[in-house]
Amino acid sequence: MKKLLLATLLGVTLSSPAFALTEGKDYEILKKPMPQIEKDKIEVLEFFGYFCIHCKNLDPILLKKVKTFPSDTYFHTDHVVWDHDAHLGFARLAAAVNQSGTKQQANPAIFSAVFDQQIDLNDPATTTKWLSEQTVFDGKKVLAAYNSFSNQTQAQQMAQRTSDFGVESTPTMIVGGKYKLLFPNGFEAGMTTLDELIEKVRQERGMKNPAPKAAVKTPKSKGGSFAVQAAK
Repeated sequence: MKKLLLATLLGVTLSSPAFALTEGKDYEILKKPMPQIEKDKIEVLEFFGYFCIHCKNLDPILLKKVKTFPSDTYFHTDHVVWDHDAHLGFARLAAAVNQSGTKQQANPAIFSAVFDQQIDLNDPATTTKWLSEQTVFDGKKVLAAYNSFSNQTQAQQMAQRTSDFGVESTPTMIVGGKYKLLFPNGFEAGMTTLDELIEKVRQERGMKNPAPKAAVKTPKSKGGSFAVQAAK
């Protein structure tokens, strides 16, 4: 009987790993849950600001981490809008980056323009000119999204969510619409906490372990290899 009980307890331990997380230190539970865009997956949501130096410092760490997300987890960003005059232009740019799928390439250039070059990318005229000149990323593609019919609507939605969920600081990261990630030991250490919160949400929802991501096929011909390099 004792052996059976020990085996049962061991099985529970192996199937439900203990989390080395402390509420109030590593994370907080939101008073008001946030609806996810994709309900059948685990959302990692960042409220950020292109004007925020902490967001600038977190961005390269987070963009690298996102590439390792399991197949049941996705990343979404909202630009905060606390003041329409000071932030809505930035939100339009963030919406355009999201829509064009260029975050990995565009964000470093945008943060550099704002902080290193002191370019006012909250101003639509300045942003339009700046995007049209970019070659490090597809500036024209982002500009097309920036000028699209839905762009201002998406920016207004970011402003509404900033207000609805009482976002008071940046960066604010929400996992599974429930947990606010804290960074007591810095951004790098916070990525481990992020992994654990994702797993915590997965277990609470009774989700299966995620399927492996599809491997990226390596081109067999030189011509195919050149095409891949050109697309990057």
